[in-house]
Amino acid sequence: MKQKILIVEDEPSVAELLSDYLAASDFKTAVLDNGIEVVNWVKNNSPDLILLDLMLPGKDGVTICREIRDFSSVPIIMATAKVDEIDRLLGLEFGADDYICKPFSPREVVARVKAVLRRTGGQINNASGQIEIDKTGHRILINGNDAGLTSVEFNLFVTLHAQPGRIFSRQQLIDQIYDDCRSVNDRTVDSHIKKLRLKISQLFDEGEIIHSVYGIGYKFEL
Repeated sequence: MKQKILIVEDEPSVAELLSDYLAASDFKTAVLDNGIEVVNWVKNNSPDLILLDLMLPGKDGVTICREIRDFSSVPIIMATAKVDEIDRLLGLEFGADDYICKPFSPREVVARVKAVLRRTGGQINNASGQIEIDKTGHRILINGNDAGLTSVEFNLFVTLHAQPGRIFSRQQLIDQIYDDCRSVNDRTVDSHIKKLRLKISQLFDEGEIIHSVYGIGYKFEL
């Protein structure tokens, strides 16, 4: 089955060009030209990857990216004409997997799409019932069963899961999961990760999904 790429781009000529090149590489494409429709479309259609322009009518790309990350880990590549480093980092901070600067070569975009899909292994299909993040209930359901995570373990999982393939250092994880500036050492993070892995492994039989990266930290990857 062809992988589905959602192109969110308000310039028709750019959207058409990207669609043609992706179709030539055996992808199925859909195009939206405003930010208002994106979140509901993603919920209803489950794309394999999103090419998301930063500047859109109705709602900007960063806001859309943040809203999608509340319910999905679908890979997102941000496209922007802004080259300011703060804008790039802002997009990644809210859960984008990569960014690409305009003007770009459509061949480069196709290469980036393939690279991100390889790196992330595609998204976890929450509809399959394997892994579901219930942010309201502050719990992770695996094959319909509550993993029984503590608040810290839940926040760790959500942080890692939101950006598949990204390696988080222990300090970055500390900064993400504790917002009260408490003093926490690396061993505490390692202990939480160990317990998180154990709880997941008891319910998820598809292999390890939280990986140690020697000398750096941890990442989520199927």
